[in-house]
Amino acid sequence: MGIKVCKFGGTSLADAGQIRKVQDVVNSDAKRRYIVPSAPGKRGSDDRKITDLLYLCHGHAKQHIPFDGVFELITDRYHDIITQLGLSMDLSKYLEKIKTDIAEGASVDYAASRGEYLCGRIIAQLLDYPFVDAADIICFNAGGRFDAEKTQQRVSDRLSGTEQAVIPGFYGQLPDGQIKTFSRGGSDVTGAIVARGVGADVYENWTDVSGLLMTDPRVVDNPETIDTITYRELRELAYMGATVLHDEAIFPVRKAGIPVNIRNTNRPDDAGTMIVDEAQPITHQGTISGIAGRKEFTVISIEKALMNQEMGFGRRVLSVLEVHGISFEHMPSGIDTMSLVIADAQLEGKLDAVLEDLKNECRPDTVDVYPNMALIATVGRGMSHTPGTAAKLFAALAAAKVNIRMIDQGSSEINIIVGVETADFEKAVRAIYKAFVKP
Repeated sequence: MGIKVCKFGGTSLADAGQIRKVQDVVNSDAKRRYIVPSAPGKRGSDDRKITDLLYLCHGHAKQHIPFDGVFELITDRYHDIITQLGLSMDLSKYLEKIKTDIAEGASVDYAASRGEYLCGRIIAQLLDYPFVDAADIICFNAGGRFDAEKTQQRVSDRLSGTEQAVIPGFYGQLPDGQIKTFSRGGSDVTGAIVARGVGADVYENWTDVSGLLMTDPRVVDNPETIDTITYRELRELAYMGATVLHDEAIFPVRKAGIPVNIRNTNRPDDAGTMIVDEAQPITHQGTISGIAGRKEFTVISIEKALMNQEMGFGRRVLSVLEVHGISFEHMPSGIDTMSLVIADAQLEGKLDAVLEDLKNECRPDTVDVYPNMALIATVGRGMSHTPGTAAKLFAALAAAKVNIRMIDQGSSEINIIVGVETADFEKAVRAIYKAFVKP
């Protein structure tokens, strides 16, 4: 029998009704043997996530402010879930210990992780699966960095003789026994780690959408769902602002060659999006996989005659950025020109000093600044095999009367990045989508 590891996000566990859906999903396929739950999320727009409430409790305790009222919200939420599910279990001892620990100075990581811990207890009881504390198998080193090798061994050892288990997401343990969390969204990471540790056939990531969308639905109405995408394409889209999996969640399963299936708990019959290894055949030749972008960039354009003959010119330019603690996004160049595309947040309060140092260190003929730029990435593995892709993209932008201020394409040819005026961002995304997806 194959193995599926299933991670369920906070929206899938927000209340008893949602948790019943999770139960149905798990029980519908015997291959779904290892379950990784998040903490309960929002039940509505005016609700609070359990994790946010736990952070609030810790913040109050740190300032010696009573947090009984906030913790009561947490207690009531879990008790309501248990009652509505009809479970004969009592979390009181766990809740009392958590409240005491927070009051006595437990770390913020400990406080934040308890939402997953308590939810895991409930899901294990509901499914009648063994509960495995993530602290027993997910390891961090003394410096707080994830210890992949030690974790892999512990996951394999602990779960090899356990056919089914619930493992809460988001956290692990330091060598001294203290709880350490991943960054927010870290339950995705836990699921991927468990999938690799047990040699899963598929890592299913259950959320509230039926897969990844080809572009931002706030910009394009009802964009199509991506059927299949490679890890590399996903990384390009995520870098350019697409909200997908937690960045660190990709690595464990990618290394093991395990596909990831993004599914919708509310629509379990939808196939969702499959994220696969590069070795899989291209199924979308002649099309793109997705469009993503970000706003708030500035371009610093440097021009100097015979720049290409001046040894070390590029190094001096980049050393100025390094001195100011600035990283750049792109660096398109010509014979006598070099442009630095930098996120506005990187330049905040530093632009004047950077320009002065560039003039002193590099002695350029001119230095010009172009603010208010947005970057848009059009991504697709099939692009490199389809003649005329770039022409089609540029023609679409020209027809929409969008001025292109920058073009960048890597040698991999799986994406084309264009820079446009921030005011043209939405119009440009819609034009590209229409050209490639819905002519």
